[in-house]
Amino acid sequence: MEIIMPELGVFFWTAVAFLIVWFILRKFAWKPILNMLHERDQSIEDALNAAENAKIEMKQFEEKNQQLLKEAKLEREKLLKEAEETQKRIMNEARESAKAETNKMIEQAHKTIEADREAAFAEMKNEIVDYSIQIAEKILRQKLDNKEEQNKIAEQYMSSIKVN
Repeated sequence: MEIIMPELGVFFWTAVAFLIVWFILRKFAWKPILNMLHERDQSIEDALNAAENAKIEMKQFEEKNQQLLKEAKLEREKLLKEAEETQKRIMNEARESAKAETNKMIEQAHKTIEADREAAFAEMKNEIVDYSIQIAEKILRQKLDNKEEQNKIAEQYMSSIKVN
């Protein structure tokens, strides 16, 4: 069996064609691809930072809620003490009225705290959903599963670069 050796002319033109393609790719494709990869890394890092910030904010909201509960308990204790003092000074009707008023205020304070807490959780949930959607959208835009899709997108980029 004989070894197939390319002729010098074929070898020369193949090398020239390779160098031309290599130069065009180096000039027009590699820099945009590297920039795109850098932007993708940056967007992922930004998304992770945003998620961490959301986590910190959620912790702060929880601490605020605990503080509100403590204040409500202190307010409740204060109101109960006032109610006891009032109870000693006035008749049974006044005692019943004071207790009813105290219970209304405590119930209102709990409703207010619960409403604030639910609003804070709803706001955090909406922010987390928005961040998650943005992250997923960016990831899905960058994800290519097979060579054909990669080649199509590379050709699209090349054609858009040539047009510009």
